[in-house]
Amino acid sequence: MQVDKTTLADLSIFHSEEEQSVFHHLNFTQTNGGREYLRQLLGNPLGAISEILDTQQTIQQLMLAAKDWPITVTNGTIMVMERFYESQINHFTNHPNAINSVWYKLINGPDYSLIRYTVEHAIDFTRGLQQIVDLLKNQTMSRQLTTWTSRMALLLKKPVLQEMMLADKKKLTPGQVLRYGGFIRYHFKNNCFELVGIYSKFDAYLGIAWACQKYAFCFPEFTQNTAPFIKQTGLYHMLIEQPVAYDIDLSVDKNFIFLTGANMAGKSTFIKAVGVAVYLAHLGMGVPAKEMQLSFFDGLLSNIQVVDNIIKGESFFFNEVQRIKSTIEKISDGRKWLILIDELFKGTNQQDAVKCSTTVIEGLRKMQNALFILSTHLYEIGDELKKYPNIQFHYFETSVKDDQLLFSYQLKEGISNDRLGYLILRKEGVVALLEKL
Repeated sequence: MQVDKTTLADLSIFHSEEEQSVFHHLNFTQTNGGREYLRQLLGNPLGAISEILDTQQTIQQLMLAAKDWPITVTNGTIMVMERFYESQINHFTNHPNAINSVWYKLINGPDYSLIRYTVEHAIDFTRGLQQIVDLLKNQTMSRQLTTWTSRMALLLKKPVLQEMMLADKKKLTPGQVLRYGGFIRYHFKNNCFELVGIYSKFDAYLGIAWACQKYAFCFPEFTQNTAPFIKQTGLYHMLIEQPVAYDIDLSVDKNFIFLTGANMAGKSTFIKAVGVAVYLAHLGMGVPAKEMQLSFFDGLLSNIQVVDNIIKGESFFFNEVQRIKSTIEKISDGRKWLILIDELFKGTNQQDAVKCSTTVIEGLRKMQNALFILSTHLYEIGDELKKYPNIQFHYFETSVKDDQLLFSYQLKEGISNDRLGYLILRKEGVVALLEKL
């Protein structure tokens, strides 16, 4: 699925303030390598349903294995081993025995201590990897797990590693320390980094599995429909502490949602919730919903946080127009797209915005290869659009009680004409401050 940097930013997949990102919400990794691999995964949607289903199987199998996962492989253990290859230590014999190994220990005390420390961590590391192989080998594994586990098992078959795993790391003789240390340093480097890389993948996907369990995500069902569709029940935005769930149904016959509602009523949150769920689905991950069925989408584009460009002398409205133009050009390829637009043409005056918005909506709604969700304050254009049977009209209700705004965040059918900007201005004390000037 195609997605650009603007869309990733709009959906907060990554964010400059990490705690506000989807990445942070899903990051249960335990190692530096796992964290970076997770970041890579979240930035690269998959390209086929078969890849998505295999990834779903990987995560679901790791969810089952999570309770028995070995704890001997830690970020600290991996860092000790990686740094061992960078450390400067005095050379020691390739054939240690009881005499020359004790002599090396006496003459090169600090170096010997580092070698022993590394060997102890290497024992923990290889034992942990072997436990993973033993834990998964009797399962019907996904292609990913089969590849990683088979390669890991092959690399661990080396006789010295098998001997190390059986050793008592607290009772190692100087000869064992130098023998194992020499193997690790001079004959195991490439294999070591390959095993660390494989474990990083396990760590990333295991972290996703923990996230899916913690948040009770569902795994979406993909179909091979030639036309795009999304059907979700109990959808919510994963970054909201107490979210309100939505149900949506978009198909080729009803492929356009015209969304209205007052400021802060929940329009942007809803649009982003749909976008995040569809995006995560195309990563093979669970999604924040009770149920979800959808077609495979070739692309996802958003128009939510358009900004001006002072350096280029481009206005906010100009960049809105350019984003819409670019979107139309991309989705004219006949492939399946999901398009999310929040507050179209808010960078111009209302009369202009009405005419521009109507023109764009009437054009976009004709494209049967794409689904659209568009929010706007321009409720007055809704009546003119009711003649098009493929446009759905939804709104978020706002009420006022005792001069207080009440937001239900419930998605309802119809068009909202709520105008509460002045009330919010007054409620926040801005009007009173201005009157005192």
